[in-house]
Amino acid sequence: MTPSPTPFTDRDLSVLGPLAEHRFLTVAQVALLLAVSDRTALRRLRALEQHGLVAVRPVFHGLPRAAWIERRGLRALESPLAAPQVNLNEYRHDVGVGWLWLAARAGALGELREVTTERRMQVEDAAAAAAGDPPAWGIGVGVFSSHGTPQRHYPDLLLRTAAGHRVAVELELTAKSAGRLGRIMAAYAGDARVDHVLYLAATPAIAARVRGEARRAGIADRVHVQLLARDGIAGAAIGRAPAARSVAAERSGAAAPGRSRTASPARGRDGLAR
Repeated sequence: MTPSPTPFTDRDLSVLGPLAEHRFLTVAQVALLLAVSDRTALRRLRALEQHGLVAVRPVFHGLPRAAWIERRGLRALESPLAAPQVNLNEYRHDVGVGWLWLAARAGALGELREVTTERRMQVEDAAAAAAGDPPAWGIGVGVFSSHGTPQRHYPDLLLRTAAGHRVAVELELTAKSAGRLGRIMAAYAGDARVDHVLYLAATPAIAARVRGEARRAGIADRVHVQLLARDGIAGAAIGRAPAARSVAAERSGAAAPGRSRTASPARGRDGLAR
């Protein structure tokens, strides 16, 4: 006998939809999204996990549990997005983007009409390319693959303001090479679809490099740089490596990164350090 399909409530969709837009969200981020306690958020995620719609587990020992959508959850949404892959090297970055996305939705970045994630931009451009249409989101960086395909850069978030302007948001936790960053700045300089670029830099050195490349590209007036607090992302402090061993590393026997004793400052409800 074929089992009856799992009924989905609006409450379920309010969790599955946002999870589809990210590689993962932490339980605290889901709690903020739903305006509930962490315990309630975890309970809802566990219920979805029982139906095979999401996975809930810590990515690194000692750090908050994370949740990501499974293929079955994407099918339930009829989403064109692929199942996300958790990249351990991008853990801090992905946690930070989750907080920025929540902050943007809450109005912390101004009055907005739309907030689009990198995952969404990439899949829509891939669909456009398959149909022979120009990309709607990615900016060309003047580099081509071995197959002759132009490589494109995508910001972490793309905001459309109430006034209709497009603002690219870049969370810059590690320093890009001068050549790569210069190509990105040149691409922004030549793309009239992006009105402003907001860089959130982890260190003064990264901030200075971003400002310098923006000046060289002639778009210093369009590129805005803000410095994050050293341990400015709740659940993924900038100033230290993830705790001891990742769950994936433990399963595979991989070596663990070192632990730091850096203390974390007090944070607001949006997960960013004050």
